[in-house]
Amino acid sequence: MSELWTQPAIDTSAIDGLTDAETIKRVRIPASISYNYIPGLAPTRFLRGLAEKKILGERCQTTGDVYVPPRGVSPIDGLPTVEQVELPHKGTVASFCVVHIGFGVNAPPTPFCSALVLLDGAAVSVYGPVQEVPYDQVRIGMRVEPVWADDDALTTSFENIKWWRPIDEPDVDAESLKGHM
Repeated sequence: MSELWTQPAIDTSAIDGLTDAETIKRVRIPASISYNYIPGLAPTRFLRGLAEKKILGERCQTTGDVYVPPRGVSPIDGLPTVEQVELPHKGTVASFCVVHIGFGVNAPPTPFCSALVLLDGAAVSVYGPVQEVPYDQVRIGMRVEPVWADDDALTTSFENIKWWRPIDEPDVDAESLKGHM
């Protein structure tokens, strides 16, 4: 019987010479990735809305749920979304984590909280840092609002929302947030 694939012979004799070598514990390899993205109609409307400090979602015609950022179709049934909805500038921390390792040039000083924020009226959460409060005081159910970039710095980017900050409203019951993470 012939084999479909065989492992070529590998010379491992040099490995024996490494027995006394110092073990490498960490290697830093700078890496980045750059790509272009064609957002399509629904995400384009969303991004243009952000340039006007508007948060736009789209409603599922079957369930009535509003999804942000919109994709043009419902993630539940795949049917086209037909109604654009402007969402209020308020939300609730649905989940969060404390970040201890900084990343990128625009990252907040560590430690900080990265949260899933459920916008009022939306069915799914969006990510963003929570600031203007000590990281150990962020909690599930905390009410927050976006802090926007200055008007002259607005672009078609989710980075127009610089971070989320607490607002003076009672916390939302954590049980009501299940399924929105």
